[in-house]
Amino acid sequence: MRENNDIISMAEVRIRSFIESRRPKDDEVRKKLDFGYSWNGQTALLFEIRPQWNNPANILHIEFAKIKYIKSSKQWKLYWRRASGKWEAYEPIPSSDNLQELITEISHDGYGCFFG
Repeated sequence: MRENNDIISMAEVRIRSFIESRRPKDDEVRKKLDFGYSWNGQTALLFEIRPQWNNPANILHIEFAKIKYIKSSKQWKLYWRRASGKWEAYEPIPSSDNLQELITEISHDGYGCFFG
């Protein structure tokens, strides 16, 4: 059981590090566009943080990627969010036993699924 907890703990560290690397350095820019994530111990949701265009007081969290750990197969699954709001498996690399491979795929975004 300890091994799974270690895998999950290291996963959050890697995801946090990735999000921190994407965040704008300038605080003024962060008010207009920032990045964050949520983590429930098995699933990470990555999202943009930005004010609503017609109501800047309303801050939106726009999810663009989901990474889920499947304990039974010891695989990470990667999903992207369609314009319809539905999550779909990311076909070029739908799963991997290496979380960093999926994070790298998100970062490169060769198909424009994550950052447009």
